[in-house]
Amino acid sequence: MEKGIKTIAQNRKAHFNYSIEESIECGVCLEGTEVKSVRAGQISFVDSFALIENHEVWIQNFHINEYAFSGVFNHDPDRKKKLLLHKEEIKRLERKVDEKGFTLIPLEFYLKDGKVKCKLGVCKGKKQFDKRADIKERDVNRELNRELRERNK
Repeated sequence: MEKGIKTIAQNRKAHFNYSIEESIECGVCLEGTEVKSVRAGQISFVDSFALIENHEVWIQNFHINEYAFSGVFNHDPDRKKKLLLHKEEIKRLERKVDEKGFTLIPLEFYLKDGKVKCKLGVCKGKKQFDKRADIKERDVNRELNRELRERNK
């Protein structure tokens, strides 16, 4: 693990449901109480995705619980949040997403030097037989490792 990075949450389902072609780190534009809730780990992004609108990247279905100690100055938990990327990166992502079947999925949220960052993946959905093949491959690898451990004893 790199110095100054604290993982808040990972989207493990994304690795099962999508094949990840590439990933990119981006910042997240948040309000004050949202940052406090994210630091406390009160987030949910199971079915979230990112869209490119007017050359800006927005994340949707990213739920950040209200901060318990903020009183009346709380944020809207389900508002769409802006992701911070360079223009060239957005153009490159836009070309990729325009290809058939590609989508932008948040893979991980973490703190890097005190700032909230998102690892965004350019993903392509897996079919049912792809998922079954992954499960079978994982089981075979597990059996091989088990046999190797038994032989080495």
